[in-house]
Amino acid sequence: MTMSRVSAAISRFLALEAAGGVVLVAAAVLALVWSNSPLSGSYEALLGVPVLIQVGGLIIAKSLLLWINDGLMAIFFLVVGLEIKREIVDGELSSWRQAALPGIAALGGMAGPALVYVAIIGIAGGGSEALGGWAIPAATDIAFALGVLGLVGSRVPPSLKLFLLTLAVIDDLGAIVIIAVFYTANLSLPSLLLALGFLALLAAMNIAGVRRRAPYLLVGIALWVCVLKSGVHATLAGVAVGLLMPVRPDAEGRPGPATSLEHDLHPWVAYAIMPIFALANAGVSLGGFALGDLFAPIPLAIALGLLLGKQAGVMGACWGMIRLGLAALPEGAAWRQLYGIALLTGIGFTMSLFIGTLSFPGDGFMADVRIGVLAGSLLSAVAGYVVLRGASAQVSPPAPP
Repeated sequence: MTMSRVSAAISRFLALEAAGGVVLVAAAVLALVWSNSPLSGSYEALLGVPVLIQVGGLIIAKSLLLWINDGLMAIFFLVVGLEIKREIVDGELSSWRQAALPGIAALGGMAGPALVYVAIIGIAGGGSEALGGWAIPAATDIAFALGVLGLVGSRVPPSLKLFLLTLAVIDDLGAIVIIAVFYTANLSLPSLLLALGFLALLAAMNIAGVRRRAPYLLVGIALWVCVLKSGVHATLAGVAVGLLMPVRPDAEGRPGPATSLEHDLHPWVAYAIMPIFALANAGVSLGGFALGDLFAPIPLAIALGLLLGKQAGVMGACWGMIRLGLAALPEGAAWRQLYGIALLTGIGFTMSLFIGTLSFPGDGFMADVRIGVLAGSLLSAVAGYVVLRGASAQVSPPAPP
């Protein structure tokens, strides 16, 4: 793949994600308004509508909310898997030199928020049950982050946009690992063995050179059902399918099925799936809400994990890598601009809400989770925008050619 094609693909991706961020914000605002309006009962009733699918003896019965979180989000994670595969094969994860700085920064950006969360829960006396939400502030919402970055415009060098994109992809990979390791329980061995069989079939199809998308998607649906029934979170099936689809073009130059599928699914994910998820999960009743509620252990730990933990983890990792000579500042970027990007990684929204639904499956803590995620993400977005606007104004624009 030529550099011009890579640059064009990245430009299209960034433009799509930035625009999708606007739709995502609108969906979140609609959820808040709806859940606090006289029609709030219809909001809860809609999400609780039972939806049943039966094929022979196979029955899957879930509420509409769980179909969104387990079904639609599997498509979102399919696109994440396709993005990661593309980056590994042809992109910023294809070599250590390219992936070093955003990779270590992403690890720091996951560790920092988790440590802040645990520390605040311990200090505030949140209890052992509250500790289960340690991973909530560890995620970055790429659509929101790129949407805010888009508001700053061309004053931010392209290298920083690519740095944020790569960091967010690695961050998503880390979230996948966290979900697989820490949010899996009550395993069903027969379903798990069937899932492993379908994974092997996907790998065999890739090795055999199967180039059509339909076989991968059909096997992927069967894999999703098995994973759903196995006790492992069903969204991981989407990631597995994405990672096992061919990326590179064939001998005649036609794009690989992973590339074409990613291209076709991106608009649906950006403009439909993620907004629907936000609409279903961002609604929190503010009736009786007081500012002091934000200082309850869980909301405070999540908000400060996103606002303080993310920036400390990302900047600490970058400073260490650069000072040790293992990496360099992104081309054309200043330290203040990098700090602005670190602040934007504290916009956790979609992924943080999703991990929150896994951390606290019941409804007991979800209002606290939503308040903390919304507050931390909003503060990170505003702080990142202000820093980037100020830093960009101090950086001299490049001389005209």
